[in-house]
This record gives sequence, C-alpha cells and structure tokens, in this order.
Amino acid sequence: MLTVDTEALPKRAPHDHVKRLMWGVHERGTAGVREMASIGDEFGAKHVFFVDQCGAWSYLDETREVVRWLDSVGQDVQLHTHPEYLPDSFWAEHGLARRPQYMNQYTDDARAAFVIKHFGGLIAEETGKAVLAHRAGSFRWNATTIRALKAAGVPLSFNNSMCAVHAGQCVYSEPTNLPYAWSNGVIEVPMTEKKILPTVGKDEWWARLTFPESPYFRFRPWWGKLLFDAFSGSPTFSIFLMHSWSLLYWDESGHATYRDDQRVEGYRKLLSRLTKDYDVITTAEFLDLHARGKIRTTQTVDLAGAEVKPSGKAKA
Repeated sequence: MLTVDTEALPKRAPHDHVKRLMWGVHERGTAGVREMASIGDEFGAKHVFFVDQCGAWSYLDETREVVRWLDSVGQDVQLHTHPEYLPDSFWAEHGLARRPQYMNQYTDDARAAFVIKHFGGLIAEETGKAVLAHRAGSFRWNATTIRALKAAGVPLSFNNSMCAVHAGQCVYSEPTNLPYAWSNGVIEVPMTEKKILPTVGKDEWWARLTFPESPYFRFRPWWGKLLFDAFSGSPTFSIFLMHSWSLLYWDESGHATYRDDQRVEGYRKLLSRLTKDYDVITTAEFLDLHARGKIRTTQTVDLAGAEVKPSGKAKA
C-alpha cells in the first residue's frame, strides 16, 4: 500500500501552504500529489492519500479542492489529523478546551471522537464516500483514537509504529508489520518497519519503509530490491510512507522547495520495480481481501495496552 500523508503544516512553507506542500507548485517547477498520482497511474497503482485539513485550517477551501481532485482521478482519499495546529477559535466555536494539544495526550473519548467525526465528515462531504481509514499526525495516538474510530464507523487504523513509540509519540505499538485486530474490532495496519540491532550501550531503534529513502539505509540504488531485502527478504505485505512534499527538497530555511526532477524520476523507477513484485491495493481493496480471507489479521490485541493516564504514562 502506497500511503501519502497529505499535509500543509505552517512551518514547512513561507506562504501558499497548500499550493506549495500539497500541489507542490513552486517557481522553478512542480512536484506534488498530481505527479504522484500520475506516476502511479503509469503502473496501475493507486495511492492512499491521508489528507489533513487541521494543519491548513485557514486554507480549508483549498484543501477541499485537493480532496475533490484526488477523488475525481480515482485516488483513495482517507483521514489524517494534526489537530494540534487548529486555532483557539476552532475549539471555542465547538465548546472545547484548547488542551490537551496532541492526540496522544487525549484521555477523553468524546474529544477524540469529535476530531475523527468532524474531519472525516469534511472528507466524506467532498468524496461522497465513507472514510475507511485514519492515520494520526506524527503517529500521535492512543486508545482514545482507536475507540473514536470505532464510534465513527472507521474500520481501519494505520497508526501502529515502533518508531513512534521510541520517539515518545505514542505509548504502545505491536512489533509487527502484519495487520491485526484491536479488541474493539478496529483493524490495525502497521507501518512497515525493521528493528535495527543497537550498538553496545545504546537503545534499539527502528527504520521505516519510506520515500525518499530513510537515512538509516545506505544502499544505492536505494529504490531497488536491496531496500526490500533489508526488510528480511521482501515481506508479503508492506506499507510505504510518503508525504505530499516527498518529491521536493528542503531549503536553508526548512521550507519545502522544488529543485529538480531527480526525486520524481527516482519515484518512477521505484514504482516500476515495486509493481513487478507487488500488487498495490487501496483501503477498499484491503477490506474486500480481508472479508474474503485473503488478508488475515494475525492476532487480537487488547486495547488496554494503549491507554494513557492523565499524567501521560501508559497503564501497567
């Protein structure tokens, strides 16, 4: 599954955030969601675009246009949430406190359910389709997130990440790359990650299957089979992580910018090779394959493991 966190966060562009960070339109060239979708179509592969409308709240009409366009060309549009960027006026309008800021800090199920239902509803308004999947911004989630998905009728969570656990962004994840079921029935689709053996005296760390290449991989050409071999011999089920700005570069100010087409062409080469060995599927196809027993959940995991106390610590 080719997943793209489609977002326009404030610090990643000086202005025109949706234009620059989602559409990828810059003075010297363009490399954004249109180019990703087009390259995918060359190889019969659709992307799962997890669209965040929280971080670009002041550009809501522009993000609606992105959702409409992605849906119109047959891409899979699902929910991404960075509520920490919403202005105070948004929370006040809905009678909610500004804090806690991050979704992994939520202890109120109603607050989590509001975020999922409100922003999932914005996407459904444009696509005319029910939202099938959610990924929390920066993988900041906990048990309230999974219960909120159940309450909102969203069957798939794409939140499990050992990288996020070790970064302190979530309190719990299963060390697996295979789908499993939460005890409330929500299906978890983990990020594809590999545990890297630590050096003496250092903690373990994990590397994600990402585009562009993770800095943890030294292979050249990085888009070739060597990358998959690094994940213990081309796993049968994999989740690629990208962002709407993944075909761009970062300038000295930390802003995304178009430099050249090197990453565009690198992504084309990646999909050329990947689609020879993998069937690329959407969330709807995942659910169909699961219903027919072609994709099975490996286990059921008690949601209690992902609970947090008001202090932010995981329950024993």
